[in-house]
Amino acid sequence: MEKITDKNIKERPRARDINVNIGVFPPGNYNAITDVKGVKVGHCTLIEGEGALKPGRGPVRTGVTAIVPHEGNIFKEKLPAAAFVFNGFGKSTGLHQINEVGNLETPILLTNTLNVPLVADALIDWMITQNPEIGIQTCTVNPVVGEINDGFLNDIQGRHVKKEHVHEALKEARSGAVEEGVVGAGTGSSCMGWKGGIGTSSRLLPPELGSYTIGALALTNFDGALTIDGAPVGRELGHLPYSENTNQRICGPLFEKELGGSVMVVIATDAPLFHRGLMRVAKRAVLGLARMGFYGSNGSGDFFVAFSTAHTVFHETDKLTLRGTTVTNEALSPLFLATVEAVEEAAVNSILKATTVVGRDGNVREGIDINKVIKTIKKHRR
Repeated sequence: MEKITDKNIKERPRARDINVNIGVFPPGNYNAITDVKGVKVGHCTLIEGEGALKPGRGPVRTGVTAIVPHEGNIFKEKLPAAAFVFNGFGKSTGLHQINEVGNLETPILLTNTLNVPLVADALIDWMITQNPEIGIQTCTVNPVVGEINDGFLNDIQGRHVKKEHVHEALKEARSGAVEEGVVGAGTGSSCMGWKGGIGTSSRLLPPELGSYTIGALALTNFDGALTIDGAPVGRELGHLPYSENTNQRICGPLFEKELGGSVMVVIATDAPLFHRGLMRVAKRAVLGLARMGFYGSNGSGDFFVAFSTAHTVFHETDKLTLRGTTVTNEALSPLFLATVEAVEEAAVNSILKATTVVGRDGNVREGIDINKVIKTIKKHRR
């Protein structure tokens, strides 16, 4: 397992480091999902072996990422949540119950496609350990796990993410700055012809609009014509969907004509919202990806989860009603825009921060050339 250090984090720039300031609202202190108070992120990164694929033995380019919604006991103190599926070519778990009851009761874990059952099982173990009364009083817990297909670089059928890796990501979850790029669940991902990965961003609304914070974390592994700050980077650098001169394979050699992949986006906010409002927020996240060239291919599993830390839904209560204020429909509009901006910048950061990775069978996914990105953006700015 490779440990990401401070040096690794600083090697490549984020969007704002190269004067790409997306949108109209300012970012939070860390420009990350962790700007929403109480939210933590942790990773476990697995990089092992090289050369030809040996099914079940590597090479390994994968991992797991944990988003912990608040500092308390999430099972006993659930949060309002919603999940939106834009294109359902994916194997995520736990989303149906979120939308049925409107609550989130576990951390959100991200990994690769074929590791979803194993990661969910490890999350269940973690939750039972934290809440031994689950087995006595409730009997069940709803693990939420999202995924992307990292089979182009990773021995995905080896299912190398194990229980100890899941628990490490949960234990390592921290507030503050978030590691991005080739880390955790983003270790083996690809995006728009380059290396994808984990990216994050946030937005702050001014007092007259509620002083709310919106944070987004994106796991990018999809196809499209990359656009950054309105500049046609994909076209200028020669990576366009279905073109003859680009390599957009996401999965592996058997899928050369299927430009799928998937994307997972997690949105956190301290705005007082329940399921209906959070569903509307989650849907707007798609627009943030669209602004950077995402189009939702047939083989792309595109899943969006949004939660609010403003209200607590207690697991044990003798009350018959749930009370709480919520943002009006009219006041949602700035939250929508903040979501679009944060998701767009999070996805851009995931590409800018990602370094070149050589994976199974010598497959290579290059980190985007930062100097060429800067040159292209300058060329197209008015």
